[in-house]
Amino acid sequence: MDTTSQTRIAFTLGLLLVTSMLLGGCSSLLPKARTESPTFQTFDEARLAVESLVPQQSNRESLSSLGLTPNKQPNTVIMTHADIVKRVVNGSVLSKEDLDPGIVTCINARDTCRGWELNVARISKARTGSFFADFFNFKRHTETTGWRFNALILMVNDVVVYRGWGGQPVVNEVEVTTNPLGPLQEMGPSVISNGH
Repeated sequence: MDTTSQTRIAFTLGLLLVTSMLLGGCSSLLPKARTESPTFQTFDEARLAVESLVPQQSNRESLSSLGLTPNKQPNTVIMTHADIVKRVVNGSVLSKEDLDPGIVTCINARDTCRGWELNVARISKARTGSFFADFFNFKRHTETTGWRFNALILMVNDVVVYRGWGGQPVVNEVEVTTNPLGPLQEMGPSVISNGH
């Protein structure tokens, strides 16, 4: 290799190194991801919609006006009678007195009993910190924020007999991954095994 080629390679490597250092604080270049509910903007909005349902009164039209139907709320699980029994009993022996009256009504209704399980979320994931450390896999700092909501709605002949909700009103998780060898961390064992 002649001197000109070596100079070009050294210049290119130097330029890449300087560029990486300049971008070291540019967390805006790091990946971001977001999961959103098309219907509800907040946890409380979803909770109030489910709580506004009145057992033995609210019907499929009520659900539709609140955006709680499978065609308006993606990821809704439509449950059969068998699914509902399996979820409610869950391997334990319960007497009907231990269950909510609406659940008992649904179980007794057999094939006319249907359930909807809603899973609604608004989650943002962002990698923060140094671009250089993240890009070269030395240190990755991922922040997850938002909320998750779930609800169970049971119906008999399209009339709500039970509604319940739960979830995480505030999600705030931080994951830090440190690799002292950076990009070489993953290839370490394979290099050692190939050397024998």
